[in-house]
Amino acid sequence: MNINSTSSSSTADAPREAGNRTADNRTAGNWTVVAEHFATADATALRRAYYAEVAGRYWKRSVTEAEIDEGLRDDPDDGLVPPTGQFVVGRLDGRPLACGGVRLLDPVTAELTRVYVDPRARGTGGGAALLGVLEDEARALGAERVRLDTRSDLVEARALYARHGYAEIPAYNAGPYAEHWFEKPLV
Repeated sequence: MNINSTSSSSTADAPREAGNRTADNRTAGNWTVVAEHFATADATALRRAYYAEVAGRYWKRSVTEAEIDEGLRDDPDDGLVPPTGQFVVGRLDGRPLACGGVRLLDPVTAELTRVYVDPRARGTGGGAALLGVLEDEARALGAERVRLDTRSDLVEARALYARHGYAEIPAYNAGPYAEHWFEKPLV
């Protein structure tokens, strides 16, 4: 069962520094967010952690490795490479603790997916750092707006999006786990 919202290797020429971007005026630490192919070891570990958390919260239990494998197979990441998308990994003081993807839905609309910050790093500015880079990546793909869907139980994610200018909109897809839809203009 897949519980994700919506659902050649690419690297950035240079890391994009998120520096001291903060959420709620907390110390951000040293976040660096860079484009990275979704199949690297760090990206794979983060995608597995993302899936384990969202599935575990949905099912209200721990998720097995086999369930994670099945979920990732059911929702491939192959659209998250140029020219249709991008995947990024965020590192706090060099440790990979966040990830996210953006993909084009149409020539002017991008969609965020798999936005994840490790629970140990929440409140340090990682979500804001990810969103800033993902929005830049969406612009680079030609998008004029970015959308996403999420679930009601992912309250931290919904709060993050609202803090960063995303407004709830009517449903733009019929994902089986989508309960809230957001959009932000990029121009």
